[in-house]
Amino acid sequence: MPLASPLRVGVVSLGCPKNLVDTEIMLGSLRQSGCLFSSDPSDSDVILVNTCGFIESARRESIETILEMAEYKRTGRCRRLVVAGCLVQRHRQELREEIPEIDALIGLDELQNIVEAVRLDLASAAADPAAQCPGPARALYDHRSKRVLTTLPHTAYLKISEGCDHPCAFCAIPAMRGQMRSRTLASLVQEARDLAARGVKELVLIAQDTTDYGRDLADGTDLPTLLRALDALEGLEWIRIHYAYPNRVTDGLLRTMADSARVCHYLDIPLQHADADLLRAMKRGGSRPIFNRLLDGIRRRIPDCALRTTFIVGFPGETKKAFQELCSFLREADFDHAGVFTYSHEAGTAAAFLTDDIPTALKEERRARLMEIQSGIALRKNLARLGCILPVLVDSLEPDTRMLLQGRTSYQAPEVDGRVLITDGNARVGDRVLVRMEEAYPYDLVGRIVPF
Repeated sequence: MPLASPLRVGVVSLGCPKNLVDTEIMLGSLRQSGCLFSSDPSDSDVILVNTCGFIESARRESIETILEMAEYKRTGRCRRLVVAGCLVQRHRQELREEIPEIDALIGLDELQNIVEAVRLDLASAAADPAAQCPGPARALYDHRSKRVLTTLPHTAYLKISEGCDHPCAFCAIPAMRGQMRSRTLASLVQEARDLAARGVKELVLIAQDTTDYGRDLADGTDLPTLLRALDALEGLEWIRIHYAYPNRVTDGLLRTMADSARVCHYLDIPLQHADADLLRAMKRGGSRPIFNRLLDGIRRRIPDCALRTTFIVGFPGETKKAFQELCSFLREADFDHAGVFTYSHEAGTAAAFLTDDIPTALKEERRARLMEIQSGIALRKNLARLGCILPVLVDSLEPDTRMLLQGRTSYQAPEVDGRVLITDGNARVGDRVLVRMEEAYPYDLVGRIVPF
C-alpha cells in the first residue's frame, strides 16, 4: 500500500551482481510505494543496506557498512536502518542481538516485505517477526517484479535462476540461497523484452551456475534454448554469459554462441584451481589436462572467444607444488581475464572442518603472484590488438578528465574487466562505435573512433 508521505531512502548494495538484482527489485517496490531515493545517507529518512555473506572479507565489509550507516541515525536525519540480503539469511539472530541499531531485517525470501520494513510508523519487531535464521531461501522472482536499474542505462543483469546444487567444499551459497531453481523461459524472454524497450542494449546473464539453467524445468529448456530466444529479440546488441560451470560447457552451447548474432564471444568459467588433488578436496573435480581440453575445444569452435576465470589460493592443503601447478596452468591457459580470491573458512561448509593451514600472509603472496602472471598475459593480449578496429559500447565520460569517453569491447564485461579510453571522436553514452586501438596497457586499451 502507498506510504502516507514520501520517504527518502538511501541504499547501499554490496556483493555480486546477483545481489544487485535483489536490490533493484526492492527499489522497484519502494518506488511503487512512493519512496524517493537519495545518494546521500545523511539526507535519508531510511537507509537500506543489502549485504553479502559470501566470504569472510565480504561479511566484514557488510558489518562495517551497517555500523557506518547506523551512525547516521545519530548524526543525520535517518530514523530507520533496514538490513537485507545474504548476511540476514544466515545470521539474522546474531545481527539482531549484536547491532541493536538495526530496525528491520529482510531475508532473501522477504524482498516483498521491503515497503513494510521502511515504514516509520511501525515498531521494529513488527517488521522482523522471525526470531532465527529461516534456513536456505526458496523464493524466485519473475518478470512482474518492477526493477529500478542501478547499472548503466544501456546495461542490465538478467538473473536466470536462483540457488545452486553444486557441493563445492568452500562455498556457503547453497546454505543461503537454497537449491537451484530456474525461471521459466517465457518469464525471462518477457523481462528481456521489457529491458530492451527501456533502452538496454547489453544483457548479462547471471546465476550461481548459468549452464545449469533449465535442468529442473524438465521440459527440454536449457541455456542454448534461452540464448536462441534472446538472440531473436530486437533492441539487444550484446548478450553475455557469466558463471559457467566447466563440466557443463557443452558443444551445443558453443555452437549456439557461434551461430548467434547477439551473443558475445565471451565466457566466464570459474575454475578455482588446476591441481587435481586440490580440486578433489574442493569437491569440484577436474584437472589441468581436463581444463586444457575444455579451453582448446572452446577456441576451436569460437576462435576469438574471450575467456575469464577465477581461482582460489590458500585452500587447506595447498602445497607449494600445487600452487606451482596453478601458476604453470595460468601461463599456458592464456586467459583474457582472471580474478583471484584468498580462501577463508565458511561456517557450514565441508571445508570448515579442514585445518586452515596456509598463513594469511602466504595466501596474499600467492594471490599477488597469480595476478602478476595474469597482468603480463593481459598486456600481451592487448598489445596484439593494436591497430585493430573493434566495436565499443560507450559507457561514460572518463571521470578523471571529464574529456575522454570510456567504453568496452565485447571482450570486456562491466565492472570486472578492463576498459577502452577513447581519445578522439564524438559519441553519446550507450552508442556502439568503431574504435581503432592505438595504445595498450595490462587491462585497458586506448583508441579513437573511426567512421562506419
